[in-house]
Amino acid sequence: MQAVIQKHLAELEAKENIRILFAIESGSRAWGFASPDSDYDVRFIYVRPVTEYLKLEKRRDVIEYMLTGELDINGWDLDKALKLMRLSNPTFFEWCNSPIVYQQTDFLQKLNRIKDKYFYGKAGLHHYLNMAGRNYREYLKGDEVRLKKYFYVLRPLLACAWILKEGAPPPMLFKELLADLPHNLRVIVDGLLDMKMNNPEIAQGKKMVELNDWIEAEIKTIEAQLAKLPAEKKPDWQELDELFLAEVMA
Repeated sequence: MQAVIQKHLAELEAKENIRILFAIESGSRAWGFASPDSDYDVRFIYVRPVTEYLKLEKRRDVIEYMLTGELDINGWDLDKALKLMRLSNPTFFEWCNSPIVYQQTDFLQKLNRIKDKYFYGKAGLHHYLNMAGRNYREYLKGDEVRLKKYFYVLRPLLACAWILKEGAPPPMLFKELLADLPHNLRVIVDGLLDMKMNNPEIAQGKKMVELNDWIEAEIKTIEAQLAKLPAEKKPDWQELDELFLAEVMA
């Protein structure tokens, strides 16, 4: 699949007249709990020739390359990516931290040297808390639930706990976030992980009361801590401007 992905990325570069700065895996494969039939979610940052940024009529700043089957490829223009970075967009930080890299230039190393100063805990907490709350309300409140949705609640809540403790972007790998989970819940989650990673699809099942109780308590705890955090000041544009110009003019 690595070769197939790289072939599609090369085709995109030629078709769209772009240069891909890095391409990574996002989603369950990068989080470390992919099922045997999980899709490949490829995400990338690209740059266009300098003349494209000087035109009055602007192009879309997103490329969506939807393929049938198991492969989904999407990318952001460098202009969009750096603006989102300054806003501390958590998705962008996840892309930077992905353990699965399909293609890269030295841009990723340059980015990693400066990116943490653009991370704001409040923005990350809002993002992950909203994600956890939405998935919990939609999928885990009934007596019968979609069991795999526990991961889409637990991971963002554990990401919140990481941010509150470390003041830094959370790691992508789910297992790296599990250290502070109570032992009785860790046993349950390990069982779910084994089920998800060794079966094409986790079916519906009875809700896990212990997990639900912990989730509801954790959401309230994070909401209370978030409300106490002070406003954060955004850095200026200088380093991002320099990084943007260096890539556009390369």
